[in-house]
Amino acid sequence: MSPKRTPRTGTPDPQAPAARTEAPAPDSSGPPASASRTPSLHPVSVAELHQVAHGEHGNPHGVLGPHPHDGAVTVRVLRPLASRVVVRWQGADGSPGEAELTHEHEGIWAGLIPLADVPDYRVAVSYGPDEHVVDDPYRFLPTLGEMDLHLINEGRHEQLWTVLGARVHHYPGALGPVTGTSFAVWAPSARAIRIKADFNSWDGREHPMRQLGTSGVWELFVPDVGAGTAYKYAILGPDGQWREKADPMAQWAERPADTASKVFESDYAWGDDAWLAERAQRQPVASPMSIYEMHLGSWKKHPDGRYWSWAELAEDLPGYVADLGFTHVELMPVMQHPFGGSWGYHVTSYFAPDARFGDPDGFRLLVDRLHQAGVGVILDWVPGHFATDEWALARFDGTPLYEDPNPQRGWHKEWGSHIFNFGRREVRNFLYANALYWLEEFHADGLRVDGVASMLYLDYAREEGEWTPNIHGGHENLEAVQFLQEMNATVYKRVPGITTIAEESTSWPGVTRATAHDGLGFGFKWNMGWMHDSLGYMAREPVHRAYHHGEMTFSLVYAWSENFVLPISHDEVVHGKGSLLRKMPGDRWQQLANLRAYLGFMWAHPGKQLLFMGAELGQEAEWAESRELDWWLLDHPEHRGVQSLVRDLNATYAATPSLWARDHEADGFEWIDANDAGRNVFSFVRRGGDADLVCVSNFAAVPHENYRLGLPGAGEWDEVLNTDASTYTGSGVGNLGSVTAVDGEWSGQPASATIVVPPLATVWFRRRV
Repeated sequence: MSPKRTPRTGTPDPQAPAARTEAPAPDSSGPPASASRTPSLHPVSVAELHQVAHGEHGNPHGVLGPHPHDGAVTVRVLRPLASRVVVRWQGADGSPGEAELTHEHEGIWAGLIPLADVPDYRVAVSYGPDEHVVDDPYRFLPTLGEMDLHLINEGRHEQLWTVLGARVHHYPGALGPVTGTSFAVWAPSARAIRIKADFNSWDGREHPMRQLGTSGVWELFVPDVGAGTAYKYAILGPDGQWREKADPMAQWAERPADTASKVFESDYAWGDDAWLAERAQRQPVASPMSIYEMHLGSWKKHPDGRYWSWAELAEDLPGYVADLGFTHVELMPVMQHPFGGSWGYHVTSYFAPDARFGDPDGFRLLVDRLHQAGVGVILDWVPGHFATDEWALARFDGTPLYEDPNPQRGWHKEWGSHIFNFGRREVRNFLYANALYWLEEFHADGLRVDGVASMLYLDYAREEGEWTPNIHGGHENLEAVQFLQEMNATVYKRVPGITTIAEESTSWPGVTRATAHDGLGFGFKWNMGWMHDSLGYMAREPVHRAYHHGEMTFSLVYAWSENFVLPISHDEVVHGKGSLLRKMPGDRWQQLANLRAYLGFMWAHPGKQLLFMGAELGQEAEWAESRELDWWLLDHPEHRGVQSLVRDLNATYAATPSLWARDHEADGFEWIDANDAGRNVFSFVRRGGDADLVCVSNFAAVPHENYRLGLPGAGEWDEVLNTDASTYTGSGVGNLGSVTAVDGEWSGQPASATIVVPPLATVWFRRRV
């Protein structure tokens, strides 16, 4: 189907199929103008010419490019440094023609094509003796249609990245096919915008953009520009100041410390169709989920300190994670950020994967390989605040555009960053479209939303007098609540099988309740209370734990108020907190035993699991982004033992539906004995599927012989996991593979068995079927 062709000065028919991908101006030509007189130029005032020449005209296409007038076509081009400009065309009958343009005003050249309709033409520009034949950006219709602009105005364009940013287009043409890039940016308060880029030697005078109606969108299609081109926008703000800005919608960026955006065109061929089809049928809350959280830049490094590339990570990471049995990886933010020490949580380019690792298709490769290895991908996402760098989002068009203009709502004291203006529909659109972008374009399986608590409360990290109440006089950020509900409702509608996870540290009600029932609509919430309580308990010497027994049981009071993830995240092993191993008391053997026992308890506890990288090695040193994990620890059997335990935990977990199928149901859990504080023992049963699983954790430094354990039924119970097994370099105390339960009530259970409970260990028993 041929693209709709209309005069270049018109606007595309909003019903036209090609409204977004308008082809070059018409290549048909009418009869030449009458030879009895010379047609006049399309009239433009000197004031308008001056505005265009100085980059201050809101619609340069109204002056530049082709304009049918007086029986001919006036062509104006902006070439400030040219010594000669010639326009060359091909008529509908194939006959060529050319006309020399005359310098009109401050680098603007003008002349006539003696045809009634606009042909396909090119411009030959001479700079001294050198001639360069180029296409004219100002002969092309807008690449956004009326429906796009309407949806942007309404804040409801769910695929915003397909119309804003830098997008490569390919068109036919009478003088040959045209490849170019459409640049489009939302900057409603800008007086004018120019593109500064590789293709114009970073002199934006030749490429002023046009504003499309009252949408706040500025646009320009530049022919002969393709992938890899670096660019920025020069924006004239209402204060009369020019600011150079990276593109908020850029899909690629320069490697820091360079700050320009880059044009990108993906040609990646995905190979994860089977994964996506299976994912669409999955209910994450009733599926196994054990998450390996990662900072990609410090998982492994080259000997000289360089990051591994996306491609290098794609070779090693999928096999490693799949071998350990994790169902998902969670990647700390992969979005472009200038300062490595922020770990990705101060974003400057929300639509661009981190250029430190390569181009966006390299990241697609990594996700694809993980999926083909059976591993899902969750991305950390930061919609609550953004970096202050002057070349990025801050005061983007010379006004507080993305940030809330009220400093009591727009500035994050704790993190030194700007807070998004959740009350502005276009900003909410930018954010939830960004969520969809990562889920749809990069096949991500979920988003872990950072800092949700800071978004929900107007008084977060603020003293009295430093915050403004909402319209009801409360401290809830109602606009942020609206955004989170919009985001969750939209992503779950469009991408079946994905999940969103809230890092929310307060008791806000209904974080994982459906938006239709006035909840926030998340799939899961981090259980920060469980994390703090359980780590506090484990840090104590065993002799003192009896007095803090409730720290390990309290989480079961509220375990089904939300759908929870149990997080042992990067935040717990940095900034002086020490590694997970170093949190444990005692000598080295006891530290390792405590760690193994804790992991066994964690994997059996209701909720999904998240473990930060390095804990699976028994990492001794606190995590630092500047160096890789201590892989040399695997030369030592006791650290290989921790890794082997994690592998076996994941394998047994995945094979035991009672550990995950009813995570969200109170009936899937029952205490056997929650009150054995004197012996530091906890015992409970998990139900679901064909076979119940019983977990017994002993956090005392001594074994318990002849321990009578209540069980849900008589018969054989296999000891399917023992964190004290010699294969993990434990003491080897155990139950010889199984125990036999006999009828007789004990601890509220209908049967019981006499077992041995190893010291500082967790033992799992599964009913034999």
